[in-house]
Amino acid sequence: MKLALDPSMYRDDLTLEEMVYKTAELGYEYIELSPREDFCPFYKYPKVDSAKIKQLKRLLKDTGVKLSSLLPLYHWAGPDEDRRQAAVRNWKRAIKIAVELEVDLMNSEFSGSKYDPLTSEEKFIKSMDELLPVFEKEGVKLNLQAHPYDFIETHKGAMDMIRALDKDWINLVYSTAHTFFYDDGKGDIATMFDEAGDRLTHVLFADTYNHKAAHGLRYIVNPPDAKVTVHQHLDIGQGEVDFDTIFKKMREMKFDGIATNAVFAWVGERADESSRFMLKKLKEELGMA
Repeated sequence: MKLALDPSMYRDDLTLEEMVYKTAELGYEYIELSPREDFCPFYKYPKVDSAKIKQLKRLLKDTGVKLSSLLPLYHWAGPDEDRRQAAVRNWKRAIKIAVELEVDLMNSEFSGSKYDPLTSEEKFIKSMDELLPVFEKEGVKLNLQAHPYDFIETHKGAMDMIRALDKDWINLVYSTAHTFFYDDGKGDIATMFDEAGDRLTHVLFADTYNHKAAHGLRYIVNPPDAKVTVHQHLDIGQGEVDFDTIFKKMREMKFDGIATNAVFAWVGERADESSRFMLKKLKEELGMA
């Protein structure tokens, strides 16, 4: 099993070099390299050349830190066709970057529109028709997650699409911070993990509150019909996710994939405190202490 840090809490304050050294200082062996403006930005063409890739590889070698995966986010499900085409170009470049980094796994989201799910699905499949041969040619695997405000928000929807793609190298990312979106506020971890089975190869760890609680009145937005979703990425124990069941199921299934600290709630010393707490907690609960 790989225990990784998503360094999102540090991306706006630290350079790429500083981020790698910070990861090592915090005790993590792996980085899940999420979007940052000077590398693979959110929804834009990658801003990295061969020299920067070589620099990153040297930094990783010097610190002993490795990359568990590369996490790009592009609008490959549109629904706008220009955005979709741009996303495919971005993905092709990102795949080449992963290969240069000697990373054989990428993880991402379905990245369409919650309010145009049919068109988004059509665009997603169109993009996959173009990109599946590229992934296969380069030997890069893909893990996908449902996400709030996406055209696939539910666990069932994610599993249905992953099975529809019918590739043994495309598997599930389960983000614990999205648990209550995955099954409309139930938070039934055991059922979702059982349903995923061996397609569950990647878990992102952070706590959150149930946005469906209090008869839907926990979060009040104005105007009442505003098109928004709300969730948190907190330390384990600060929200309402059933982590006892998550860890129990992972132990039962002998989970051997990637477990990533995906807490995004803090800055500065509080971010360091959180990152150390999460690493200790994951090691203890997953039998790696």
